[in-house]
Amino acid sequence: MSNKVYQIVTDRILESLEKGTVPWHKPWAGGGIPMNLKSKKPYRGINTFMLSLTRFSSRYWLSYKQAKAMGGQVRKGEKSTMVVFWKWIDGEDKKTGEEKRIPILRYYNVFNLDQIDGIKDPDEREDREHKPIEEAEKIVAEMPNRPEIQHKEPRASYSLYGDFVNMPRPESFDNGEEYYSTLFHELGHSTRHKSRLNREKNSYAQEELVAEMTAAFLCGVTGIEDKTLDNSAAYIDSWRKRISEDPRLVVTAGAQAQKASDYIQGITYGKGESEED
Repeated sequence: MSNKVYQIVTDRILESLEKGTVPWHKPWAGGGIPMNLKSKKPYRGINTFMLSLTRFSSRYWLSYKQAKAMGGQVRKGEKSTMVVFWKWIDGEDKKTGEEKRIPILRYYNVFNLDQIDGIKDPDEREDREHKPIEEAEKIVAEMPNRPEIQHKEPRASYSLYGDFVNMPRPESFDNGEEYYSTLFHELGHSTRHKSRLNREKNSYAQEELVAEMTAAFLCGVTGIEDKTLDNSAAYIDSWRKRISEDPRLVVTAGAQAQKASDYIQGITYGKGESEED
């Protein structure tokens, strides 16, 4: 039965790709590239990395002075985060005496909107009520050797070394179906672990395709693919260039995704059996 579902989902994804898909969108609120709220300019270079490492839900930052000017107040006891920038000043070349521009590294401190009272996050929206989808919840709950699932940060990720999945809060997603589709994607990644299907040698591109096709298959099995398939197809379409360079990538990823989907569902095959039986 599962193989028929897998094939139907695969055919629908390929059909969507042929028609041209809508751009992929992040189906949950929060996160994104760190940005200064006042200037509306995204932080760059090492600042992007440093600010992204924090565990705040908002992507917006302000200096203490900026927050005050915008009518906000940094809460007492909150600690700032440092950002750096290059400031160019006029100087003189000591050897030639010619004027030149000299870069000097400077830094200042910023606070996340989560640390500031009185300023609303532009990306903030009312959380919807999350209603668990029984079939999807059952698959997650009964996955054998399942990694720990956390809801600590506004990003979806799987840590191969820590062997845990992090998910944004269910209420922050566009709908329940997208929450489970994203969770299935990360659980698909978790089957890469050596204690499961051991795909640690997969390339980044192949592993992303495996995870997204695993999610699409599981959405098909649970009957929620109608609300998630377009976004899955759009995500897969974002790898079109890589796929065109290696046509076998989709075939290989599809086969690995079938095994991953079966593993997550607890489907095993005895000696002499195969997925086609």
